Amino acid sequence: MKRILLFVMTNLAVMVVLGIVINLFGLNRFIDAQGLNVGGLMVFSLVVGFGGATISLLMSKFIAKRSTGAQIINDSRDPTHVWIVSTVRRFADQAGVKMPEVGIYEGPPNAFATGAFKDSALVAVSTGLLQSMTREEVEAVIGHEVAHVANGDMVTMTLIQGVMNTFVVFISRVVGYFVDRVVLKNDRDGVGPGYLITTIVMDILLGFVAAIIVAWFSRQREFRADAGAAQLMGRKQPMINALARLGGLDPGEMPKTLQAMGISARPSGLMALFSSHPPMEERIARLQQSA
Repeated sequence: MKRILLFVMTNLAVMVVLGIVINLFGLNRFIDAQGLNVGGLMVFSLVVGFGGATISLLMSKFIAKRSTGAQIINDSRDPTHVWIVSTVRRFADQAGVKMPEVGIYEGPPNAFATGAFKDSALVAVSTGLLQSMTREEVEAVIGHEVAHVANGDMVTMTLIQGVMNTFVVFISRVVGYFVDRVVLKNDRDGVGPGYLITTIVMDILLGFVAAIIVAWFSRQREFRADAGAAQLMGRKQPMINALARLGGLDPGEMPKTLQAMGISARPSGLMALFSSHPPMEERIARLQQSA
């Protein structure tokens, strides 16, 4: 709850500061005179910015099941399934969250956690992960995913994305009006093509900047989940071994909506700026240096 309040208040504070800056420079009088209401735009930006991110969060479990074909195994009597479910239950009890749904899906070595709330999450592992790792390493990966759930990372990433979306929507439209009215001298009623083109271009450019910021937050969250897995396991070596094993495996391509929630990804070059996961070497080094 504190995390939610913090990010909502941060977003509101940012919008207030932007409003104050616009007032100080007198931009509000010019924009209002030309048909753009700053207060209305702020509300619009908040609704658009958080609306899409919130809807994605609420639909996350449904999308995850459909996109991966995950089979829910909580009530399965298969010995392997029973072991996976009991491992998730043990870690969930330790972490103080309700028992998540547990799933298995066909695919390369990977795992993910998702869900709108801590107490109604989904933790899933791939068949490739089970076939490629020892049981202790799989347990460490499961601990990593349960740590994501306990940390509230699904909600945190949604809030961060909402804040970034709000910035993008607000700034791109203010710049669009400025270009349309000041640079292109449009004095007609309503906006002209300059506004529309500028807004689209700014949405794209600022969207890339927002994606880089969100990805940076996601990478920090991975370090926390690695440490959380070590804490749940009672020692960090199993998680270190699991990361080392994953570093030598191809995690495959997860659905875009689930990439940030997977255990493994393989960033390289410039695309590393947009990666939701740090390099395995960096994660191992951070875990080795931790207390």
